[in-house]
Amino acid sequence: MVNTKDNFKVHLDKKIEKTGSGYCREFVCQIIYDGNSTAHKCFDVALIVIIILSVLTVMFDSVTSIEQKYGNILRLAEWVFTVLFTVEYVFRLICCKNRPSYIFSFFGIVDLFSIVPTYISLLVPGSHILIVIRVLRVLRIFRVLKLVKYVGESDLLLTALKASRRKITVFLFCIVTIVIIFGSVMYTIEGQENGYTSIPRSIYWAIVTLTTVGYGDITPRTGLGQALSALIMVMGYGIIAVPTGIVTAEITSAMGHDRGISRTCHKCNSKWHDDDAVFCKHCGEDL
Repeated sequence: MVNTKDNFKVHLDKKIEKTGSGYCREFVCQIIYDGNSTAHKCFDVALIVIIILSVLTVMFDSVTSIEQKYGNILRLAEWVFTVLFTVEYVFRLICCKNRPSYIFSFFGIVDLFSIVPTYISLLVPGSHILIVIRVLRVLRIFRVLKLVKYVGESDLLLTALKASRRKITVFLFCIVTIVIIFGSVMYTIEGQENGYTSIPRSIYWAIVTLTTVGYGDITPRTGLGQALSALIMVMGYGIIAVPTGIVTAEITSAMGHDRGISRTCHKCNSKWHDDDAVFCKHCGEDL
């Protein structure tokens, strides 16, 4: 026989849980992570505006004339932005089920770095170390990285870069090898009298030449050195196309997947789930 009293108690407990802290947590999580809800879109737009205003505040604060005239207003605005970013960071920690995954992720570190410098500046007394405060103030400019998460195509680009990281690593290793060899050879050919005072300085010249930048602060004087320089510059045009082709191929491959990028798992922060997926394919959590 069904115990009506027990059923009513279970129903009451669920109702209390739903109308209590559990409901509030679910509501906040929906605003922060549910990419399909209107509240989430409004939250993102508001946060983008705050980030842009915060970055502009840091820039204007570096202009002496503006800082002298509106310094108090800029400092007040900075603290308002810092408090808002702090609240956002705390809410993300509360809503995220796998907190270490978020804390040590790229966006987690960016979110933390967007608030830490302002608080640390309070702990740096004394006018003789104002340079430290200046560094902390400049670090706040990295809040612009928080905008990356609101650009849908950034997920596609990050996925392509992650997929091609090994190929790019091998490519960079080859580039380092080439500039070391050519730099050492040029040091032997030109010598110190022509400005190649050391192998590291010659390697610097090889990097500038291979990337076709050509500052012109060091130039070869001998015929053999000029011939080697021409060879490096021609190689540079061919080498530049290599990483572009690698990343482009990975982007094309990523675009071929019929997967959604707006659905994020609250537990492991993984994306790229199918549009009709109910559970996370990495940890099995409900989406």
